[in-house]
Amino acid sequence: MADTDNNQKDTTEKVAQKAKKPLWRRLLKYGLILGAVGTVSVGILIVWAIIYYGRDLPDYRQLAQYEPAVVTRVHAGDGSLLTEYARKPRVFVPINAVPDQLIHAFMSAEDKNFYEHNGLDYMGMVRGNIRNVLNVIKGRPLQGGSTITQQVARTFLLTLDQKLDRKIKEMILTLRIERAFSKDHILELYLNEINFGNRSYGVAAAAQNYFNKALNELTIAEMAYLAALPKAPHNYHPVRHKGRAVGRRNWVLSRMLDLGYITDDEYKQAIAEDLVMATETDQARFEAAHFEEEVRRRVGRMYGTKQLYEGGLSVRTSLEPRLQAIAERTLRDGLVAYDRRHGWRGAIGKIVVDNNWRDSLKEIKRPLGYQEWQLAAVHEVRADGAIIGLKDGSYGFIHLDEIKWARPWREGERLGPKITDPAQVLAVGSVVAVERIYTDEYEITGFLDEKGQPLGPVTRYGLRQIPEIEGALVAMDPHTGRVLAMVGGFDYDASQYNRAVQAERQPGSAFKPFVYAAALDNGFTPASLVLDAPFVIDQGEGQGKWKPRNSSNKFYGPSTLRFGIEKSKNLMTIRLAQHLGMPTVLKYAEKFGIGEKMEPTLASSLGASEVTLLELTGAYSMLVNGGKQIKPSLIDRIQDRRGRTIYKHDERDCVECTIRWDQTTLEPEIPDDREQVLDPQTAYQMVSMLEGVVQNGTGRKIRVLGKPLAGKTGTTNDATDAWFVGFSADLAVGVFTGFDRPRSLGQYEEGSSVAVPIFRDFMRDALKGEPGVPFRMPSGIRLVRVNAKTGQPATLEDEDVILEAFKPGTEPRVGQYAVLDGSLETGKTKSTIRKGTGGIY
Repeated sequence: MADTDNNQKDTTEKVAQKAKKPLWRRLLKYGLILGAVGTVSVGILIVWAIIYYGRDLPDYRQLAQYEPAVVTRVHAGDGSLLTEYARKPRVFVPINAVPDQLIHAFMSAEDKNFYEHNGLDYMGMVRGNIRNVLNVIKGRPLQGGSTITQQVARTFLLTLDQKLDRKIKEMILTLRIERAFSKDHILELYLNEINFGNRSYGVAAAAQNYFNKALNELTIAEMAYLAALPKAPHNYHPVRHKGRAVGRRNWVLSRMLDLGYITDDEYKQAIAEDLVMATETDQARFEAAHFEEEVRRRVGRMYGTKQLYEGGLSVRTSLEPRLQAIAERTLRDGLVAYDRRHGWRGAIGKIVVDNNWRDSLKEIKRPLGYQEWQLAAVHEVRADGAIIGLKDGSYGFIHLDEIKWARPWREGERLGPKITDPAQVLAVGSVVAVERIYTDEYEITGFLDEKGQPLGPVTRYGLRQIPEIEGALVAMDPHTGRVLAMVGGFDYDASQYNRAVQAERQPGSAFKPFVYAAALDNGFTPASLVLDAPFVIDQGEGQGKWKPRNSSNKFYGPSTLRFGIEKSKNLMTIRLAQHLGMPTVLKYAEKFGIGEKMEPTLASSLGASEVTLLELTGAYSMLVNGGKQIKPSLIDRIQDRRGRTIYKHDERDCVECTIRWDQTTLEPEIPDDREQVLDPQTAYQMVSMLEGVVQNGTGRKIRVLGKPLAGKTGTTNDATDAWFVGFSADLAVGVFTGFDRPRSLGQYEEGSSVAVPIFRDFMRDALKGEPGVPFRMPSGIRLVRVNAKTGQPATLEDEDVILEAFKPGTEPRVGQYAVLDGSLETGKTKSTIRKGTGGIY
């Protein structure tokens, strides 16, 4: 019994001992249980979050076809940057073109373990949360701990709001992106998308805008600064917040040093480097506003607005910067010269000259015009000039010599009385436009400024006036149609209207060469005689009679075609057009691209139909290039963002150009596929006659240049518009002048007085230093000595003898005349060949 009790006691003690396990084992057991439950719960929570938040997430696979909105750049023919078009200025650069050191800078600043983690840097997240706890305690702003991949997910696919659900979505997308794309592709997305401030999207645009450098030209310090920007680009502006920007840059450099990306010497050198932002003048740009706008309109029509502003196109234009600068200057100077001939229209405004004169002057808006011009207020008028004050508080002097041109404008008269006293033009308080044109200064005596201090030497200025007349100039390669320069008005800021391509105006006598070209192709020669005499034609019932006249009101009887074009004889042109028939004239106009709006009336032969300056210059180009058809073009080539050519002006296929240089030493022959719109011999005859316009006719002001030049003036009724279109052997230039609201240019004004000087000055500078190139003569042309007045073969007694160009078999014979005449009343045409000295008139 006792044994039984003992056994039961032992069993009870063992059970008790078994029930009372050590505390640590029990804690471990419970911990494992809680851990398992927690793990399962977290797993369930994660699965739920992935399902719940992942069902409506954006499709991350779209990043595989990432095409950011990239800036479209427009370049001149020599590569100079003209302008850029973009909603977000961005230049895409592939990751293999990004320098390794720049990648290291961004990894040091944003994500040092980028190439090691799976998109989420868990230790970095723990450190970030610990820092944020301390920031909350200390009242500092919270800091992010996102990896580069997280920033890509947030930037491309999510919003920037600080919410928990957005953070969960960001993490889910980050893991998906990491599984789908390589690290290099993710980094490429990041570097090309983020905003660097200063209207810079993407690292390449930032390098250009901040330092005017390509990525491979950046210094280590500049790379570190760019890597510092994504955190808060507006807080680290290199000018407004330079100290803060340098501090952030130096922190990035220290991180690069700690991570072993740069040496200690490189670190010290980078730290010592100043942070200097490139200014606008550092960037190689060339301004040609009217040309740029026309290119923008054309590219927009070709590819649409979205592609223009986001497609990253590279547009290579035909613009020649040197010629463009000459064109802008000569057109403006020519318009100013015309405006000065027609006097002074008065001051821009008037203020009270007191101690607050600067503020009063600043309130007056400067008229749009030359950027170099300034507004000034007249402080004192003297016998030798006027003392002026400018907006910046400085003083200047306008000498009488710069005022003499400002004779008063009188309706119906060219100019008022001569200026002998500045008081005839200026008064105290007058607000005028001035330009600094002298390098020397003028000594002022006996004048005190508002502080009571005497003035010393001051800058000399010229009196200026914004012209009311407008104009345009186009310079073109006549062999290809490439527009080398284009100016559409006096000042683009004042008017964006491009008079070179948008203004359709009557060309007047500038159309006549195409009537003469039709005649030369249909039995006439430059020596053929046409009657220059009064012409009357009945226009139909109730329309009265049409009585055109020559601008000089003089008549010269039977005259050669050369004389008719040189002296711009209207009546000879009308007789030619009537003889040929207006359908024939219209046909030739259409060949040259200027007949679209032409009506088959005799008035159209005198330029009564409307054309643009660009069209007319292109038509003249076809004369000098030997009758080959061209199409005026402003764009040479367009490439897409990947460098593929999607448009080119020259579409010729050069098979031989693909042959390697070591396989042949012969230069490739590029085919000439231009359509022949005019017989080359006819074209040369026309060029020779237009050269006579410069040597002996309405364009003779140009002959002072002493180079082979040709062209034709054009003046419409009442001198409303004035033209000159001409060319050298390899350059065609058109000039148009007139008021936007058509009105007469004034008495004695015409193409020879307004447009010709502009053409002359342009050609003087454009061809400066280049030898004169004779016009190219086609084979078969016969040069014959003839009497310039009669067109007959020259004799020993003739004084006015010229070499005239004839086609084979059309050379004149002694005693043979062909005179074209039209009836004075009916306008019926007769044509005959009659021996002797007579003819039918």
